[in-house]
Amino acid sequence: MEEISILTAGDSAVTVEFDRKISPEVNQKVTAFAKALAEKKGKGVLELIPTFRSVTVFYDPFRISYGKLCELLQGIIENLEVTGEQKKRIFYIPVCYEESYAPDMHTVMEHTGLSRQSIIELHSGRDYLIYMLGFLPGFPYLGGMDERLATPRLSTPRTRIEAGSVGIGGSQTGIYPLDSPGGWQLIGKTPVRLYDQRREDPILYRAGDYIRFVPVKEKEYQEIDMHCRAGNYHCQIAES
Repeated sequence: MEEISILTAGDSAVTVEFDRKISPEVNQKVTAFAKALAEKKGKGVLELIPTFRSVTVFYDPFRISYGKLCELLQGIIENLEVTGEQKKRIFYIPVCYEESYAPDMHTVMEHTGLSRQSIIELHSGRDYLIYMLGFLPGFPYLGGMDERLATPRLSTPRTRIEAGSVGIGGSQTGIYPLDSPGGWQLIGKTPVRLYDQRREDPILYRAGDYIRFVPVKEKEYQEIDMHCRAGNYHCQIAES
């Protein structure tokens, strides 16, 4: 395995950096490492934060020394097995792209030169890798968006974007799991609760999973929303 760096990040954290580039292959190593450490982590390892190309490990220096932690991490790195045949979980997320749910669709149309229908087809026509979660609990940073959809963020961010809003920010797409400020161009909305405290695991998916957007009409959106409010809607999940 190529050189992997273990970098200090203050007095109680280290960052394991797998590469300086962002790619599905690098992210697969990040996911495999985080999973292996989560299964093996001993006394003193407090939290793991996977990103596009690294994992930050927070630890209690009174329970495990920096040296012992590095030995633990190096051992996992040396024995890390990453295969191209790992199971792939795909979450099918219904999205309504109709005008009342897509306030920035016309901006994206003007910038890209694409029709509304072409944007919907391109946006919903592939599986997106969840590289990492961040910004908000459950906000998925998705890779693999068609470059023809790339649109700059708003020059002035909104002070409030509703939970479930699906947006484009530059060359990325993502979903706001909670009401929050934000500057992405909004092209649709999902009724699915990506973050729901009622669930045993409040966040619907994990880094390394995939999302596929499924276009729905407003009537179906409202029906799904009703089931989501009642807590009895379950996303379709496929494994391949």
